[in-house]
Amino acid sequence: MSSKDNFSDSQVVRKPVTLTERGVVASQHKRAAQVGAAILAEGGDAVDAAVATSFALGVVEPWMSGCAAGGCMVLWRAKEKRAYVVNYGMRSPRELDPRDYPLSGAGKNADMFPWEAVVDDRNVQGATAVAVPGVVSGMGLAHERFGRKPWHELVEPAARLAQEGLAVDWYFGLLTASNAKALSRDPDAAAMFLDEGTWPIVGTWTGGSNRHLDQKQLARTLQAIAGGGPRAFYEGDIAKALVKDVRAKGGCLNEEDLATYTAEWHEPLALPYRGGHVYAAPGLTGGPTFGHALRALSETMQASGRAPDAQSYAAVARALHAAFEVRLSDMGDSNESPEAPGCTTHFSVVDSEGNMCAVTQTLLSIFGSRVVSPSTGLMLNNGIMWFDPVQGGPNSLAPNKRVLANYCPVVGIAQDGRQFAFGASGGRKILGAVLQLSSFVLDHGMSLEEAFHAPRIDVSGGGQVTADARLPEEVLEALGRVMPVATARRGVFPYSFACPAGVMRIGRSNGGCTETMSPWGDAAIG
Repeated sequence: MSSKDNFSDSQVVRKPVTLTERGVVASQHKRAAQVGAAILAEGGDAVDAAVATSFALGVVEPWMSGCAAGGCMVLWRAKEKRAYVVNYGMRSPRELDPRDYPLSGAGKNADMFPWEAVVDDRNVQGATAVAVPGVVSGMGLAHERFGRKPWHELVEPAARLAQEGLAVDWYFGLLTASNAKALSRDPDAAAMFLDEGTWPIVGTWTGGSNRHLDQKQLARTLQAIAGGGPRAFYEGDIAKALVKDVRAKGGCLNEEDLATYTAEWHEPLALPYRGGHVYAAPGLTGGPTFGHALRALSETMQASGRAPDAQSYAAVARALHAAFEVRLSDMGDSNESPEAPGCTTHFSVVDSEGNMCAVTQTLLSIFGSRVVSPSTGLMLNNGIMWFDPVQGGPNSLAPNKRVLANYCPVVGIAQDGRQFAFGASGGRKILGAVLQLSSFVLDHGMSLEEAFHAPRIDVSGGGQVTADARLPEEVLEALGRVMPVATARRGVFPYSFACPAGVMRIGRSNGGCTETMSPWGDAAIG
């Protein structure tokens, strides 16, 4: 371990996994996991808990997700022994004109994707970056088919959280401070997240601030969705207010965009592996690239039942490199590795019957477009940044078009009957994390706790391996024979690796775990 930085070399952080026959929710925020777990305890199934957790995360991680986000859910239905996929990715507005996003000639933009920079960063920040959101439609579609509990009972807990307001703590202060300049440009974002519209809201050195975010307008929006159902977001007063706010700030979202948006059911990719299957989302997600990497791994990885060795990590690096070569040439991304981790959240659910959900949703950048809709209290996405502003490519900016996203929720069924639901946040880093967690379980027989604490690598298209600095020298040397290696710590901020959350079922016992370095992430038992 290099001693050139300021951090402790002896500190150890662990998150133990408790097994239970009850249901479990593993989420990037403890309070959202508790909301979902309470639904399980009240007789709800995994989909009910997923709906409740999704809406709660929009309150306690408003810079990561919310009603203005998009995403994807992979479900496993135990009695049917069948997987399903709900895709609720964003779309570009119908009135969008690519000519309104001229290139500035200033090189690459500084956010997640190395596209050519656009004048005034119109595709990155501000209402001109807002795409049509899908979360509410996706939750509604899943609930309509598989939910047990009434819709309003699943959304009302989030409304109560918003009425209370998110507690301000040091992690909140860290995230807002790192984005204060961008947030200050929108008066409504500044009023919500910053002190005097300028400074991050932080506590004192010796204690907390006892302050809470004012999310009362968001609470009213959630109450309306709870009472009116999913379509209340896309039609009627909420839709009118949202469109009015976006257009007043220069965006082109219209009421038809919302009224015609629908989430979609898809057949999952069924990927055979080691006598079992891993199920992933098809289409414009990370699923096809995950499938490519998993197939490559099946040909080069020797299942050992032991902790991964140097050859194992090298096989993962090769598989990810090959998969990203295909993704970057055929699906329209760019062959440079982004530095920003993205504004994404993931949670996984298992209920007492063995039904499972792996759910990833995102605003794209952290704080999305850095714009708040004052009439709804929603932080708005910047989904337009997913598109390449240079015309003529497979992912070029165009009106009424689905975005190409990196999220990769999966459900796995091992040959020995163990089941898991995994996913992560972290942009392109997601794929490698989900692949390695799956391999740790399927190739090396790791428990959930062992898998989440094991060192990982990242290979996501930049011609380099980023390796956990805890890995032994022989692993680093083996990786160096694949491609250049840089080591990084697994820390709280910024994340050098993805931030996963997952659940596992063994027999009738369930457990959950989240990224060990995530200060808010936790698993809750229902």
